[in-house]
Amino acid sequence: MVCMKKRHRRTLLVFSCTSLVLFPCASVAAEVRETAEATEGAVSEEVRLPAPAGAFRVGTTAFHLTDRGRRDPWTGSRARELMVSVWYPARKGGPFAPHMTAKAAAHFGSATGAGTVNLNMPPGKADWAGTRTNAVTGAPVDRRAGRLPVVLYSAGLGDPRTFGTTLVEDLASRGYAVVTVDHTYEASEVEFPGGRLETSRLLEGEPPSDPVEITALLKKSMATRVADVRFVLDRLPGLAKGRFALDLGRVGMAGHSAGGFTAAQAMHDDRRIRAGVNMDGQMDFPDGLSSVARDGLDRPLLLLGSEESGDYRKRPSWAAFWKNSRGWRFNGTLRGSRHASYTDAQSLLHWFARQGVVPAGGLAKAVGTIDPERSVAVQRAYVVSFFDRWLRGRDDHLLDGPSARFPEMETAGPVVG
Repeated sequence: MVCMKKRHRRTLLVFSCTSLVLFPCASVAAEVRETAEATEGAVSEEVRLPAPAGAFRVGTTAFHLTDRGRRDPWTGSRARELMVSVWYPARKGGPFAPHMTAKAAAHFGSATGAGTVNLNMPPGKADWAGTRTNAVTGAPVDRRAGRLPVVLYSAGLGDPRTFGTTLVEDLASRGYAVVTVDHTYEASEVEFPGGRLETSRLLEGEPPSDPVEITALLKKSMATRVADVRFVLDRLPGLAKGRFALDLGRVGMAGHSAGGFTAAQAMHDDRRIRAGVNMDGQMDFPDGLSSVARDGLDRPLLLLGSEESGDYRKRPSWAAFWKNSRGWRFNGTLRGSRHASYTDAQSLLHWFARQGVVPAGGLAKAVGTIDPERSVAVQRAYVVSFFDRWLRGRDDHLLDGPSARFPEMETAGPVVG
C-alpha cells in the first residue's frame, strides 16, 4: 500500500514535471572535485541570474488581482486571488530585485517547499532569499520600446511564478512585456501584500492513491490554471492603463512543464493568445488526452523538449497534438538536457553547489551534461526567434530547420498546416 501511494505521488510529480535539474559538470570526476571543493571551503558570493541579452534594461512590478466572479476552487472562498508580475523594458537602473520575496524564499527552501521537495535540496541550506534578478522594481518604462507585445508565463505544477525568470527577463530586455502568473494554492507559496503567505494545498495530507482521484486532481489544477490565465487576459487593459503601452493584439504565452501544458490549453480555449511555447510539458491526463492534444491548434506552437523526455514521437500527447494540429508547429529536443533545464534551476543551482549546497543524487544526475550557459543561450535563441516571428513579423530563419549555430537542438519541423 505504501508503494502504491509513492507511485501515485510520483504520477503527480511527473505530470508537473517538477523533478528539477542542476548544473552539470563536464565529467563525473569534475563533479566530485567541484562538490568536494565547495564543501571544504564554501564560496561566499552573490547568487544572481544570468544577465539578459537584449538592448533594454529590465523593470518589474507586482500586482494583486482578485476575481470576484469566481470561487476559489482550492478553498471555496468567494473570490480567487492571484499575484502576477509584469516584466518590461526599463529606462534606468537601480538596485536589483530579489528573485523571491523573503517569506516566499524561506518557504521555498523549507522542508515542505518546492526547492526541497522538487529539487532534492537539503532544507534550509540554500540562500534563496539572497538570489538576485537583473530587474529594478518599479523602474520607469522605456518608451523607446514602443507598444509592447505581451507574453504570459506559467510555471510548472507546484513551482512559483518566479522560477522562469531567466527566460522572462531576456524577453523583457528585447522589448516584450512578460506577465508571470502565480497559481495560488497550487504553487509552493505565494506572498500577498502585507506579508500574507499562502502555501500549496495540492497535496495536503495523504496524496491520493486512487487513479480516478489523481485524474480529478490534475484536471482541477489544469482547469484552474486556464481560468487564471483568461482572467489575467481580461485584466491586462486595466493593468496597462497609465503604466504600460501594451499591444493586446499581439499576445503569446510560454510555460514549463504543467505551465507548457497550460500555454497550449489556454491557446485552445482562448483565441486571444496567438502563439505559444510548451517547454517539456505533457498534454494528457492519466485517463487520456487533453482537448488540445485531441483537437490540435490552428495557430503556431513551439514544442521544446528535454533529452530526458524524448521528442514528440515518444510522447503520446505530443504525437497526437502534432498529428491533429493545422497550425505551424516545431519540435526541438535539447541534447544533454533534463527536465529542469527549462527553469531557473539551470542557472542557479551551480552557485549553491559552489557554496557547498548540493542536491541529493548529485549535480550531473539532476541536469544531464549540457553546459548551463550554453543551455540558456540556446533556449533564449529559440524562444525569442519564435515570438519575434509570430508576434512581430521578424523572421531570423532559425526555425526553418536544424541550425549549425545551435547543434545542441535536434529538430523535427517546422510543419505548416
